[in-house]
Amino acid sequence: MLEFRDIDISDREHITACLRKSDFMGCEYSFANNMAWKRLADSKISFYRNFYIVCSYDRTDNIPYFNFPSGDGDYRELFSELGKYTCSLGFPLRITGVTEKSLDMLKEMFLDSFTYEYDRDSSDYIYRSSDLINLSGKKYHGKRNHLAHFQSLDYTFSMIEEKDFDDCISFCTEDYNNRYREGNYSSVAEQYAINTYFNYFGELGLKGGIIRIDGKVSAVTIGEPLNSDTFCVHIEKADRNFDGIYTAVNNLFAKSAAVDFEYINREEDLGIDGLRKAKLSYHPVFLLNKYIVEFK
Repeated sequence: MLEFRDIDISDREHITACLRKSDFMGCEYSFANNMAWKRLADSKISFYRNFYIVCSYDRTDNIPYFNFPSGDGDYRELFSELGKYTCSLGFPLRITGVTEKSLDMLKEMFLDSFTYEYDRDSSDYIYRSSDLINLSGKKYHGKRNHLAHFQSLDYTFSMIEEKDFDDCISFCTEDYNNRYREGNYSSVAEQYAINTYFNYFGELGLKGGIIRIDGKVSAVTIGEPLNSDTFCVHIEKADRNFDGIYTAVNNLFAKSAAVDFEYINREEDLGIDGLRKAKLSYHPVFLLNKYIVEFK
């Protein structure tokens, strides 16, 4: 029977090897994300042969669900083991983060033994790196105007170094306190994630950018190479009092960190209207559509 436990920094080499075998583009296929966001859904990990498995729990009804496993081997055997595990808990087998390619594979293997639904809120926004770096063409006219306005300010941009960690954490904490004075679980989980990123910044292979205006931190962003052709942006925080600052930190970080990658994954919108509008305004080349699969 499968056994699940907390993820730990010592798991990085093993997990990263499994992730590289699959080379998935989804933002959940990041060791850094798995470790940093484990509190959000009480996530636990396990391994089965050459597969890496993440099990999380719905905070409403405590039903377990699994990210589509990464690694290689016999998926039929793996899903049989996952089914035995969830059956022992009295629940059906539920898989999330299933892309259209993976869904086609499941249909071929298991025919009509499962149902599935489109999970729009979890679909990732994928952009061409060259689009976010160059902001060329009519569709980015407004972004170029925002950027030009911002560039009139007395600002500096640099890649994050260890000496910047305390300032970055303080800025993110102030942002949290200003926006979530009453607190909620997801925002608390985000703060835990941010602290984890900085506590293990080097070990996780992260990159970050920081904007200072008049010497004061005004924007922070963090990302990492996700797979062979995609860079992923995990965190982006900025002081909205400065017009164009989000356009600036997006553009400057892409130029500094993602120039060697074909795509940039800016993750999902979680069904938040403002976030969806903002992500669409950068004209993704496609959405990485995801589905929730439940076996009968």
